[in-house]
Order: sequence, then C-alpha cells, then structure tokens
Amino acid sequence: MIARYTRPEMGRIWSDENRFRTWLAVEVAATETLAQAGLVPKEAARAIRERADFNLERIQEIEAEVRHDVIAFTTAVAEIVGPHARWFHFGLTSNDVVDTAQALLIQQASAIIAEDLERLAEVLKRRAWEFKDTPMVGRTHGMHAEPITFGFKLANWYSEVKRDIARFEWAAADMRVGKFSGAVGTFAHLTPELEEKICARLGLKAAAVSSQVIQRDRHAAYLATLAVIACTLDKITTEIRHLQRTEVREAEEYFSEKQKGSSAMPHKRNPVTCEQISGLARVVRSNAQAGFENVALWHERDISHSSVERIILPDSTTLVDYMLHKATNLIDTLFIYPDRMLANLESTGGLVFSGQLLLDLVEHGVSREDAYGMVQRHAMHAWTEGLNFHELVTSDKQITGRVPRRQIELAFDLKRQLRNIDKIFARVFGEKEGRPARPKKNSTKRRGR
Repeated sequence: MIARYTRPEMGRIWSDENRFRTWLAVEVAATETLAQAGLVPKEAARAIRERADFNLERIQEIEAEVRHDVIAFTTAVAEIVGPHARWFHFGLTSNDVVDTAQALLIQQASAIIAEDLERLAEVLKRRAWEFKDTPMVGRTHGMHAEPITFGFKLANWYSEVKRDIARFEWAAADMRVGKFSGAVGTFAHLTPELEEKICARLGLKAAAVSSQVIQRDRHAAYLATLAVIACTLDKITTEIRHLQRTEVREAEEYFSEKQKGSSAMPHKRNPVTCEQISGLARVVRSNAQAGFENVALWHERDISHSSVERIILPDSTTLVDYMLHKATNLIDTLFIYPDRMLANLESTGGLVFSGQLLLDLVEHGVSREDAYGMVQRHAMHAWTEGLNFHELVTSDKQITGRVPRRQIELAFDLKRQLRNIDKIFARVFGEKEGRPARPKKNSTKRRGR
C-alpha cells in the first residue's frame, strides 16, 4: 500500500473510519426511506438516525470472531442503538450496503482527481503559451525531423489531458450508481421504487439491473480510465526524461540548491520525479488488468473481486492523485533552455529543412524520385562527414539551376516552417480563449541558469 505518499484528503476517504461512516450513511438512508413507506416504524428510524454510531475497535473485535465485516459492523451499531436496532439493515443484503457505499467513496475520490486534472490542464496551458514561439527540433524515431516549438509540444499534452478529463468525467458518472435489489437482484424483500428512493436520498442513480452486486464492467472502465490518465503522465515524463539527457539538455525538472543527485557522483541532476511517475504508471496499468479480471464472477456473485478491490481502488485513485499532483508541480517548475533548443535545431546545418527543399524541386519540374535523390545525396554527405547541408545545397548547380536562390533560402526559413503554430493554438485553446495572464512567479530560472 502507498498510503504514506497520499495527500490527506485521499487518505481520509479510504480510511476504515470513513468507509464505515459511509456504510452508516447508506444504512440510515435506507431505514428512513423504508420508514416513510411504512415498512419500518418511524420511532425506530428516528432512534437509528439519532443514535447510530460505532467504535472502530469494536467492529474489528467482532469481525475477528465472526469473520464477516458487515455483520461485525451491524452488530457494533446495534449495541449502541439498543432495541430499535432490530430494524437496522432491514430488508438488505450485505452488498446493498457495501456496493452502494463504495460508489459514494469513489465519488469522493473522483472529485479530488477531477480537480487535479483541471489544475494540470491549466499549468500546461499557461506554459504552452509561454513557449508558443520557442523553436526546437521535432523528433521521430528519436532522430531530428522538422522544427516545432516547445509550446506546440505542451499544447499537445494539454489537448490529451482535456480528453482525459472528458473520459474521466464519463467514467466517474458511470460509477455513481447504487443497488438495494437483494441477495440475487430480484427485489425479493424491497421494490425497485424503494431502491430508487434510497439511491436518490444518497445522490446516486439506481442500477437498472443488478445481481447481488453492481456489475463490475463499470469498475473495469473506471480503472481503465485511471490507467489511461497514468499513461498520459508516463508519456509526458518520458519525454522530459529524454529532453533532460546530458546530450540533449533542452529541459530539466526542478533541482533545488540543497538537492543531491547521486551518492557517488556529485555532478548528477537526475530526473527522479519523472522516473517515479513513469514507474507508478506501471502499477496503475496493472491494477486495471486486475479490474478486467473482476468482471467475470460466478453466477449472481462470488467474492473473488472483493479482496482485489480493497487494494486496487484505494491504490489506483491514490496513485493517480499523487501522480497528477507531482506532474503539475513538475510542469510548473520545469527549467526550459531555449538557447540549447535552438543550438540542437541548428546542429545539423539545415538538414531539418530537407523536406521543404524536396517539395520546391518538385514544384520546379523535377520528378519526385529525382528530387529525393538529389536532396538525400547532400543530406547523407552532410550527415556522414559533419558538413553543412545548406552550404552543400547552395553549391550544387543542379539544384540552383532549377530552384531560384531566393526560393532555396525560403526553404531554410524557420518562420515559414512554423507559420501555422498560431492556427494550431487557436484550434487547441479556442479563438476567443486567447493567451492566459502572465504568472506572478519569476520564470527566469525555468528558462535556464
């Protein structure tokens, strides 16, 4: 378990105390609804509402004997309520309480994660605009491709997080269901109408149909969505890890004056936060697999899913909360080195503009095959010999004889390559949304030391 890492809010949600308090809220809601329907004496419902309580140690003491957590809970509450407790848990089976309460716990956890996602999106948006026009090389297969801007990269991450927000909103809403349909889901003791009323009292919808449990496809989809969020964070931090490599050094996670990178090498500045997030993403993804395995239960219910969910639901929500918090701080305090980005972009002597030169040759009557051969010959020569691609091209009369010198120079124009960045930002952030206000924090350190 990773409870020691979580922020207090999430840790409180998955505590035993809050779990049983939520069970109690479900029991009281059921009793009061049944009292209104005339199935439970009103004085009993009043007594339960006013007196119902529990002692956590007493529940644990009883459970050690009876080996059933719900019976231990109801017994501990009954000891405090007194004679009216015979109406406590009336007409219910254990999972009417457990599954419905779990939906409420997940709702509480989801509210925190939803806020975390919005904060990450805001930081990505602000930093995207901050570096909208900061040129760097784009890479495919880890190799230099064509120019982009660092803001463009951040805008891509922002757009993905917005999709995560939409996916998570749907998944969390799909989990906001309860059930009071009894031991096999047929309402042998209550009615669908009473179920709807109890769920409404708790702020939930009633599952259209259930067995003894709410069907676990919902939980699998929820855990899968958490895994996708973890994948997004893994993607972002893997990229930053590459950009922080000594040979690249275009961006770097925050490193404080007192921080140490290695016990043996004082010069080290390791991307430890990025590596931690990437590592924890593996745990969240594996938990999703366990959620998939929980969908297939025997007949109307077995408990093979129960022990699994006691781990994967608290851990996955806690991990994603923690990872989002760390990722937001990571992006907010990220050191950016524009000069290094430009130096790396220019390090190949213009090779990144080969695609535009190819198109210019085609536009001036050269077949694509011949044009590709002409450009590639100079590109490979520049690559293997460490020569300047621009100089090789402008010295080739076969090329200058076809394409005017002014057109060739335009092919090597960085602004031409990046002329549509503003349009991309308008699509990502909206025409009316525009640039966010400048942050009050000093961003000089983030740009480089």
